[in-house]
Amino acid sequence: MRTAVAALCLLGVLCASRDVVASTMFELMKQTAVSFTGTLPCGDWDCDCAFRRQRGCCCVANDAVDLEDETISRMIHIWEGISQLTDQVSELTGDSSKLAFTAKDIRMENNNNCFGPFTTNVPIPFDNVPLNLGNGYNPTLGVFTAPYTGYYSFSYTIYSNVGAANNRLYYLVHLMLDSEVLASSWEDNREDSEDSASQTVVVKVRRGCQVYVQLQSGRQLCGQEAGRSSFSGFLLFPTT
Repeated sequence: MRTAVAALCLLGVLCASRDVVASTMFELMKQTAVSFTGTLPCGDWDCDCAFRRQRGCCCVANDAVDLEDETISRMIHIWEGISQLTDQVSELTGDSSKLAFTAKDIRMENNNNCFGPFTTNVPIPFDNVPLNLGNGYNPTLGVFTAPYTGYYSFSYTIYSNVGAANNRLYYLVHLMLDSEVLASSWEDNREDSEDSASQTVVVKVRRGCQVYVQLQSGRQLCGQEAGRSSFSGFLLFPTT
């Protein structure tokens, strides 16, 4: 009896559709299954749905929803992968090679022709910008913001002149990558009135990170002459 009911149930499920075939045989099988008082061996199917509400799609609704969710999830994952690949291709094949800047001449902040001293560390604003390909350098802030991840070369030259040998020549500057010190130059003496120092580094910079020359708190740069102090950089090659 159980095997016969199972066969009837399976046949009823297979035959369930929008256009139910009206036949005496099918009706007999349906009535037999519906009137059965035991548990029908329908597996994952809803027997009540299959034999009482055949015109609906409830028999496969749960499976269909699960399949839809899985398909959408896979499509989102594929789309994210394509977007990341597109960004990487754009960085490697776009106009990223056209990225370079040169800034010079420090803007003096007080009446004694000096920049500083300050109570905190301050980025040095080189405000004469003859070259700024890619617009990565901000002359107002004195900061370069990397638009691409890659290896960059940065150079700076710092000049200071306090006017007389008995005045204290007292400066300390750092080349900074965000909060990391990349290079330093300093002078602290009374024997000479002027000094100049230069540094060049090659460093990997991530997109959005900032590079700048910073004057240490309590120090100052004086007696600036056109072209004596400068800050420049360029992209060697991008990376992903």
